[in-house]
Parts: sequence; C-alpha cells; structure tokens
Amino acid sequence: MTVQLLTQNQNKLANKFLLTTQQYHLMHEAGVFQEGDRLELINGEITEMSPIGRKHAVCVTRLQELFISRLLGKVQVWSQNPILLNNGSEPQPDLAILKRREDFYAGGLPTPEDILLIIEVADSSIDYDREVKALLYAAVGIPEMWLFDVNKKAIEGYSQPSANGYKLIRRYDENDTLSVLAFPDVTFNWNELF
Repeated sequence: MTVQLLTQNQNKLANKFLLTTQQYHLMHEAGVFQEGDRLELINGEITEMSPIGRKHAVCVTRLQELFISRLLGKVQVWSQNPILLNNGSEPQPDLAILKRREDFYAGGLPTPEDILLIIEVADSSIDYDREVKALLYAAVGIPEMWLFDVNKKAIEGYSQPSANGYKLIRRYDENDTLSVLAFPDVTFNWNELF
C-alpha cells in the first residue's frame, strides 16, 4: 500500500501544471496575488522570493549607484524588476545591466538579447541563486552574471554561458578588480563593491 501511495504521489508531481508567462500575468491582473508579494516565475513555477534584508538592500543600492555613475548614457540599470527569459521564466534579478533603449523598455520586458550582465545579491538565497538562477541565465545565453554573497563578502563571476550552465566561474576577493565583459575598460574594485 505504501509503495502504491508513493507512486501515485510521484505521478501527481510529474503531472504538475506549469504556467506560461502569459498565464502568470493574467493571474496578476485578476488579483490572485496580494500587493507587495515578492514572486517570480521560474521554469513555469511561481516562487516566493526571500525578504530583502538590510545588508542585501545596502549592497543593491551601492551597486546601482556605481553602475549608473560609471556607465551613464551607455546602459540602463534595471533594479529588482522582471525580465522575460522564455515562456516559463520571468525572474526579478537584483540588477540587470541592459542595452540602452530610448523607450526604457516600455514596449516590453527585457529579454536575454537585451541583457549584458545579471547581478544577484544573496544573504539567504545563495544556493538557489547559484544552482537554479545561474543555470537558467546561462541556458538562455546571458553573457555574464555576478553573484554577491553579502554574508561572506564574496563575489563570483560567471561567464561563457551554455545549455549546462556557465563554463567559467571566477571568485573575486578583497583588492581584486572586476570589469563587465561588454565594457572591459570600466573597472570596479572589490573594496568599493562592499
């Protein structure tokens, strides 16, 4: 009897209903979610995002200001807003550095072709960002991702995307210098990022 129940439960899981981005938007419009819910659609599943802690908020604000000051007029800094990766994924990275568009993406959410760099900042979601979101970003061809661990004050840089994840992962420590692949002459010192 136990084996039969286990098999039935596995079949239910295997047959779960996955949402499209259109269905996800219709749910928002219908008022299914409460104002202020921190949700994102990942691989067809609605995922509740971790609350934003103080260290996380400070890091995102610092990064946003640095990127705007260094790349003003060259990019658009998209902070904690949704991006459209495919028909089943609409994550909200902490920062997305986008190709500049005159309409500020009023005509549609940024897609992988628009994204130069994704930045995820983690205090409690480091494993999720590394094992789920990084794989998703690589699979759709986003050229670069930086992952900030605010608890350990560690930065990981991911590049060379493939269907199986990023092929190149670098760890940056105190006094190291980072630059965005799209703007190699624009540098950031590790010390100013934390």
